[in-house]
Amino acid sequence: MAINVLGLVVLLVFYLIIIIVGILAGKLKKKPDGVSRMEEAVVAGRDINVIVGIFTMTATIVGGGFINGTAESIAFSGMVWTLAPFGIFIGLITGTSLSVIVDLPLSIAILSSSAATVCYTMFGQMVSVAYTDIVQLIFIITVLYALSLPFILTNDKVGSISDTADIWIGQFDVGMTSPWIDLFIAMIFGTIPWQSYFQKVLSVRSGRHAHILSIAGAFSAIILAVPSVLIGAVATSADWTNTTLKFSPMALNQSSMTLPYVLHEFTPSWVAVLALGAVSAAVMSSMDSSILGSSSMFTNNIYKKILRKKAGDTESVWVQTISIFCVGVMATLVSLFVPIVYGLFVLAADIVFVIVLPQLFCAVFIKWTNVYGAIPGFLVGTILRIGAGEVLLDWSPFIEYPFYNVETGQIFPFRTFAMIISIIIIVTISLFVNLLRKHSCKKSHQVYILSLDTKGDKQSEIIDRSSSSDQLMSSPKAK
Repeated sequence: MAINVLGLVVLLVFYLIIIIVGILAGKLKKKPDGVSRMEEAVVAGRDINVIVGIFTMTATIVGGGFINGTAESIAFSGMVWTLAPFGIFIGLITGTSLSVIVDLPLSIAILSSSAATVCYTMFGQMVSVAYTDIVQLIFIITVLYALSLPFILTNDKVGSISDTADIWIGQFDVGMTSPWIDLFIAMIFGTIPWQSYFQKVLSVRSGRHAHILSIAGAFSAIILAVPSVLIGAVATSADWTNTTLKFSPMALNQSSMTLPYVLHEFTPSWVAVLALGAVSAAVMSSMDSSILGSSSMFTNNIYKKILRKKAGDTESVWVQTISIFCVGVMATLVSLFVPIVYGLFVLAADIVFVIVLPQLFCAVFIKWTNVYGAIPGFLVGTILRIGAGEVLLDWSPFIEYPFYNVETGQIFPFRTFAMIISIIIIVTISLFVNLLRKHSCKKSHQVYILSLDTKGDKQSEIIDRSSSSDQLMSSPKAK
């Protein structure tokens, strides 16, 4: 098929608008006094006002993976198993919508979205991400939802979604209660340690604003999930035989393309073209936050603390800029080779829940834990999770947990189990190392203190260096 020239023009104009907004935001926003360049790059100098903060938090959550993945899961698995919107989490996604509406090859569609996102994120970093999110969220709400949805629901080829409610709502099998609860827990608590979330929260001016951001983002995510749910429901009730596709995306094993195909087939061409920009906005709004968060973690936690402890402010900013490019390339490769949107959602939440959450929990609530426990906890959690496999990504398990069988897969709550075991290992090994260190270092902390007795004779006394200075100063012989 020939490339849709109008769609391509709209796409290029949209990219240009976003890039210009990102560059201008990064250039024109004044840096607060006393703020380093690195702090400005990572958390916008902690000077983002609450309105901009709400927009950028919502746009980060309601990203490409959220919108596409929700519609895909509703059409393929039903609402019963669509737990991501209720867990409020984000994932890194593809630009599949472009390939449907504009007839661009999928690889070019993904590369174009990624290139535009990396461009403005490298230039203005957190400031650019925050202000471009405003434009992107406006596109999503006004075009993708307010404009497109009425055309979809009133199309002659779309039947009543109530007639197919048993499909898009789904069936709950009592025998699958354990994995359902396990997945739901992972979706909920897997949202907590997201670097993107913390960067947005730390970018505002006060703790009160941070609370407002979190609450507004949570409610916005639930509300903005409704249109994607309706689009997924439409995919189950539409007459696909009278479309250019002839079969539903689910029947063609292309459920990840549900949303773009619905837009393409059941809206006028000009609406589909505008919706293209909105979907691209959703993809970019989640991708920019993800690559900025990953590059920030590398720069602050690895480069500055391990590789170059004496790195200056300017050097750190340059390293972060290069890291943004590198992470953007890696994210693009993932999008090219892993086309299942909802599968990426689940895997991303698992990684955060099983691996990152135990580390955060121990760092905040069990502060005496240490690196000797953290590393084994990380490795064991990773092995336990990967060993369970992933059905959505066709990963076969090499660990068969209790009640496993080939037909139903893992019934045992392996995600929660892996997370708990990771915490236990961190705490146990940290405690053992602390006790061992305290015992082995006891003698090395003893020193001889030379003093004079009341007769002026020299005497020596063993004093534990680990004792406080107050105890040493209060010693009669020290006096």
